[in-house]
Amino acid sequence: MVTLLCMPYILKKGIRIINDVYSKNKLKMKFKLKNILAVMAITLSLASCTKNEEVAVTPPNDELSDVLKFQEVENATHVIELYKHMSSLEQGYNEVVFRIKDKATNQYIKNATATWTPLMHMNSMAMPMTHSCPKSAIEKVSVDGEVYSGYLVFQMPQSGASAATSTDYWDLKIDYTINGTNFSMTDRVNVPASTKQRVTTFTGTDNVKYVVAYCDPHHPALGINDMVAGIWKMQDMMTFPIVNNYKLKIDPRMPSMGNHGSPNNVDLTQTVADDLYNGKLSLTMTGLWRINLQLLNASDEVLYGETVTDVAPSSSIYFEIEF
Repeated sequence: MVTLLCMPYILKKGIRIINDVYSKNKLKMKFKLKNILAVMAITLSLASCTKNEEVAVTPPNDELSDVLKFQEVENATHVIELYKHMSSLEQGYNEVVFRIKDKATNQYIKNATATWTPLMHMNSMAMPMTHSCPKSAIEKVSVDGEVYSGYLVFQMPQSGASAATSTDYWDLKIDYTINGTNFSMTDRVNVPASTKQRVTTFTGTDNVKYVVAYCDPHHPALGINDMVAGIWKMQDMMTFPIVNNYKLKIDPRMPSMGNHGSPNNVDLTQTVADDLYNGKLSLTMTGLWRINLQLLNASDEVLYGETVTDVAPSSSIYFEIEF
């Protein structure tokens, strides 16, 4: 069947052939109308096949736009491809997406459910121990897609240059189910120290241990930036739930420029329970910025962090960004 998409192309090609035929035979006028119609029919048939092939273009997988693959892990039946913005994990907040490929068919799985468990192995201690870190649930990027996403917040780095050679290292276990069958795979992941301060841990005045991490913007710019951060508490060594209804006060300063600040910042608050915190970050110059922090509870009581003054130029908890 000739598709509507192909019709303009087909008609132009048919008319061109007829004109050529007519020009060559106009003196003799021996070319019959039925011959012209036959040529037209052949043209329609050929053009339909050719043009249909051109139209059938496979759309790109935009679920993986702006991310790069940093590692693959596998078991006997599947390969999991791990991707991240700016390509590699680091100490702090990491948005991670992945795909599950069936080794037998080379097809990507679209109907899996999955959970993950990051685990730090602290073998350098006199009594070796393990602990986890803040993490999200895993969700599908789109209903009909093949990409799964979530975040991991590594509050400390590995001890060496690579996970393979580190005494203290992180591994990542992914458990997943496909059509009622359970699978699992575990592998070490590289988590080097971040070059700038992106995560901080501390014990508040309420004797609760907190993890606070910088999430966004990935690419800060001059002007007002949408800022995102996360606040979690350590319930036990394996459980780090999000803290709700707190406030993260920010005071960005440039230490190398007289410690000047910036106007129109908005402290970070939650708009949805069990979600990250959002605010506005004002950046008036390029260079290194220290974003001084204070954590306040639901009653506006300061749990940790100090106000910046001439005498105290920095809070004891802060993030760093440079652009």
